[in-house]
Amino acid sequence: MAAASTPPGSPPPDGSTRSRPTSGPPPSAPDVRPLVHALVLALAAGLLVGAPAGASYDDSSRAPAPRAPRTWHVGPDRDLEAPSAAAAVAGDGDTVLIDPGTYSGDVATWTQDDLTLRGDGGRAHLRADGNDAQGKAIWVIAGDRTTVDRIELSGAAVPDRNGAGIRAEGTDLTVTRSWFHHNEMGILTGADPESDIVVSRSRFFRNGFGDGYSHNLYVGAVRSLTVTGSWLSRADTGHEIKSRAARNTIVGNRISDGDATASYSIDLPDGGLSLVAGNVVVQGPRSDNPALVSYGAEGLTNPGHTLWVVHNTFVNQRSSGTFVSLAAGARAHLRNNLFVGPGDLTSAFTSATVELRANRRVGPDSFVDPDREDYRLLASSPAVDRGGPVPRRWRPRWEYAAPADRVRRPTVGRPDLGAHELR
Repeated sequence: MAAASTPPGSPPPDGSTRSRPTSGPPPSAPDVRPLVHALVLALAAGLLVGAPAGASYDDSSRAPAPRAPRTWHVGPDRDLEAPSAAAAVAGDGDTVLIDPGTYSGDVATWTQDDLTLRGDGGRAHLRADGNDAQGKAIWVIAGDRTTVDRIELSGAAVPDRNGAGIRAEGTDLTVTRSWFHHNEMGILTGADPESDIVVSRSRFFRNGFGDGYSHNLYVGAVRSLTVTGSWLSRADTGHEIKSRAARNTIVGNRISDGDATASYSIDLPDGGLSLVAGNVVVQGPRSDNPALVSYGAEGLTNPGHTLWVVHNTFVNQRSSGTFVSLAAGARAHLRNNLFVGPGDLTSAFTSATVELRANRRVGPDSFVDPDREDYRLLASSPAVDRGGPVPRRWRPRWEYAAPADRVRRPTVGRPDLGAHELR
């Protein structure tokens, strides 16, 4: 630790005293004119370098010039052959463009802020093949405000059974056009009340260890989760989506179990102000849990206790079940939904408040091709033009487009029931 400086007027640190003479003439000052004259001649002859105009002799307070963002190219035929090499050299605000192909066993921790990681010209496939970063994931993203686009991550497995394609530890993550499959977790995030997680136009399938504690998408206690235009399917015993976010917006997706032993299709265990709208949700015949949507199953610990379930098409392929399960104290609004198959519309404690408007049960003959999970409406469907009013804030702006995309939901006269508007 550096010694403290001596304040003006204080005795020296050794305790001695110094005083100036109280009488007598002051000492004579030396004549410095010859020295000044010599310095001037040396400068003129170029023997000394003068300070640039305007420069200060003490530049220690100057901030370094901002670093311009850079773009790094990664590929087998490039200087940076794998994404982990880019993780070692990239800086804040940089873009990493990864050539298509499979990067076997390449894992990385990304610590930079405002980073963009993008497959360039197609998806870049990061296949774990037994490796992991920090015992957590293929990619550990520790920086803030990261964007991941057109990346495929598969095969993550670690000793604690939470091996993720992405472990998100920074604040804010946006994932687009990406695939997560055959990991113990697709995406796993930490708890960060300032973080917003956005997933769009992406696919999650066959993720989960099989123990019921690992899921396709598991979001911790963050500020918000938004999932749109994505296909989440075939989770291994876990949930297709599990979110502890304070706000949830799950709009215009396909969420289907297929032949897997998935649990809840959508699990919001802590409640939160949530919108589930415009989704096709198909519970498979082998599902381990009879509920498609579960709200507050672990206690309504989030500040908001209101759930809007609007314009969804729910399909139950089990022999029984519950479409929307609500905890005590929840306030739910179910409007303009279609229900296919057996089961109760809701399962709620007596203290839960449930509003049901313009929901309808229909058979599979109302849809284009239910065997292929194409639940667009036929013109003959009784769901056409049967919808009721929904506050603008809670209307779905998107509807799902196969295989992992979204399109704007049109508004033409009275709305149709379910996830799709007849065109």
